Amino acid sequence: MNADFPRILTLLRKEKGISQKAAAGDLGISQALLSHYEKGIRECGLDFLVRTADYYGVSCDYLLGRSPDRSGTTLTVEDIPEPDAAGKENVMRGSILPVLNKKLIANSLNILFDLLQKSKNKALIQEVSSFLMLAVYRVFRVVYSANPKNQNGMFTVPKQVASHYAAAAMEISEANAAAVISGDVLEGQEPLEEVDALAITTESLNQTYPMFVSSLLNLIQNSEAKITKEK
Repeated sequence: MNADFPRILTLLRKEKGISQKAAAGDLGISQALLSHYEKGIRECGLDFLVRTADYYGVSCDYLLGRSPDRSGTTLTVEDIPEPDAAGKENVMRGSILPVLNKKLIANSLNILFDLLQKSKNKALIQEVSSFLMLAVYRVFRVVYSANPKNQNGMFTVPKQVASHYAAAAMEISEANAAAVISGDVLEGQEPLEEVDALAITTESLNQTYPMFVSSLLNLIQNSEAKITKEK
């Protein structure tokens, strides 16, 4: 088996809110054996893997940590919904603050990623994307930790070190992006060549992104106000 299986097996049981004894009974094994599986002491057979996948309504690939999607789907660009796609997940009720901030961030990201596309530099796109993903990961874990009943088994990195490790990884991504832009050649990366494509002025932003530029300028203003205040 692999290191992810015991963690995911335990997570699914706890998310379902059932005891180890009850789960073992439903799965047709002893509680002691299930305990060994959840602790990674023993490896299960294929029959148990398939039975467990059916029991929890997930795929075997998810159980084995081969896919983050419970159905085992491997996402392609076409599979990922647009941020503004219709659906209950996109409906925000109550305070206008989260709606406003979401729009400021999303619209600013539209500009940022369009500029990255114009750079035609794979390394720069990857490093900036990694930085932003890590930022979302860090704050999501903070929000996730608000309820003590939420299971830590959802993550592989322990909560005691996750934020620090993510912060370090963000620093590395930022440094790598800066190196690409400055022309310093890192191993496996190409320096930025499309410099003219990234010529930016407030006038050019207004002309190119008339719908989004106000969001970006507001985000910059709010961020610098926050920086100055914290300083």
